[in-house]
Amino acid sequence: MAHRNILVCSFFIIFLSIFSSYDGLQEDPLDNYLDEEAPGYDSRVYPSHYSTAHEDGEYFKNLVKLRSEVYSLQKVSKVGGKSTPVRTVNVKDFGADGEDDTEKFEKAWKEACSSSEGAHVVVPRYTYRLKPITFQGPCKSKITLQVNGVIEASDDLSDYKEDGRHWLVFDRVQNLLVEGGGTIDGNGKIWWQNSCKVDKTLPCKDAPTAITFYECRNLVVKNLKIQNAQKMHVSFEKSKNVQVSNLAVTSPEGSPNTDGIHVTGTQNIQITDSVIGTGDDCISIVSGSKNVQASDITCGPGHGISIGSLGVHNSEDYVSGVTVNGAKFSGTTNGVRIKTWQGGSGSARNIKFLNIEMDNVTNPIIIDQNYCDQDEPCEEQRSAVQVKNVVYKNIKGTVASEVAIKFDCSKTYPCEGILMKDVNLEREGAGTAIALCNNVKLAEMGAVSPNCP
Repeated sequence: MAHRNILVCSFFIIFLSIFSSYDGLQEDPLDNYLDEEAPGYDSRVYPSHYSTAHEDGEYFKNLVKLRSEVYSLQKVSKVGGKSTPVRTVNVKDFGADGEDDTEKFEKAWKEACSSSEGAHVVVPRYTYRLKPITFQGPCKSKITLQVNGVIEASDDLSDYKEDGRHWLVFDRVQNLLVEGGGTIDGNGKIWWQNSCKVDKTLPCKDAPTAITFYECRNLVVKNLKIQNAQKMHVSFEKSKNVQVSNLAVTSPEGSPNTDGIHVTGTQNIQITDSVIGTGDDCISIVSGSKNVQASDITCGPGHGISIGSLGVHNSEDYVSGVTVNGAKFSGTTNGVRIKTWQGGSGSARNIKFLNIEMDNVTNPIIIDQNYCDQDEPCEEQRSAVQVKNVVYKNIKGTVASEVAIKFDCSKTYPCEGILMKDVNLEREGAGTAIALCNNVKLAEMGAVSPNCP
C-alpha cells in the first residue's frame, strides 16, 4: 500500500510539473508565437505552429471536422458505393421574376429545409429583388445555396420597419454551403445618404447588415461578390466552424459603417483569399470571438483589420487566438489595430500579425486602449481590457503619416508581452516615420524600424 501511495504521489507531482510548464507556455509569447516560418496559410503545415497552445489545437480539431463536412456538401453523396441524389430546388420554379421575390425565396427555402435527403437551392442568372428575409433553420439535412445571379435589396425604407437591422439572415442553419459566383447587392446608397456620419444634421439611426449568419455551425461561404451593403456586408454571429474564401467585398470609401467581414461571438473561423474594400473595417473582430484565422487578404480602401472595439459602456469582453498571416493594405486609414475603451474589462490576447505589406497606410500598427468614438471627451477610468501576448512579425511598407507605430496603452493595465520582429515601416515621401509608445511592455527581435523611444 505504501509503495502504491508513493507511485500515486510521484505521478501527481509529475502531472503538476507538466501542467505548470504548459501554463507558462500559454503565457509566454516568445515560446508560443515565434515559430511561424510559412509565408502564408497552409493547413498541412500551420497546425504545428500551435502545438503548445490548447485553444488553438482545439481550432484545428474542429477544422478537420469541418472540412469533412465540406467535402460532403455536394450534389451527390456516396455511401457504401451507392449514390444518393440531392433534391434540387430552383427559385424560378416558385415564380421568382425580379419584382418582389421575397415570398418565392421563402417557399423555395422551406421546401429545401424540409428535405431529408439534402437540398441544392439554385438562384439562376437573373436579377432578383428581396425585402428582409430569414432563412430559418435548423434544417433536416445539408443545404447548398448556389447564387449564380444577382440578389438586390429592396430600396424602399418602409420594407424595413419590422427589422431595421437585418436584410438577409441565416438563422441556426447547420451544414450550409453558400457559393456560386453571383452577387449580393445591399443597395446601400439610400441608407448612406441618410446617415448622421454623412449628414451631421440628421439623427443617428441604425441600418441593416446585408448578410447575417446567426448561430450557424459547419458553414462554408465562398466565391461570391458582396457589395454596397446598407451597413456591414457580412456578419458571423455566435457561429462555430466557419470557412470563408474567395469573397470580393466592396463599397465606396465614403460609405459609413460598411465593415466588410464582421466576426462576433464566433469560434473557429478561417477567412482566406479575399479582396475587401469598404468605408470601414475590412475585417472587424469583436467580443466572444476565438480562434480567428485570416490569410491572403487584400484590404483597401477601408479602416484595416481591427480587433474591437472592446469594453464600451464598461462591458467585459474577450477575444483570443487571432492570426492574420499574409495581408496587403493599400491606402487604408489603419493597418492592424486593437482598440478598447476605458472602463471595460476582459482581455484581447494571443494575437499574431504576420507577413504583412503596408502601402501608404496612415496608421499601420496601432493599439489604442483609450479609444473614444464620440463627440464628447471620454471620462478617464482606471479599469481596462487587458491587451496581452501580441506579435508583429515581418511587417514592411510605407506610411502616409509621421506615426507608423502607436501603442497608447492603459496606465493601470499596460500592454504586456508585445513582441516586434523584422518590422520596417518608412515614411511615404519626405520625413522619417516615428513610433509613439506609452505604457507598453515591449520586446524587439531582428531589425525593427521605427523603434519605441
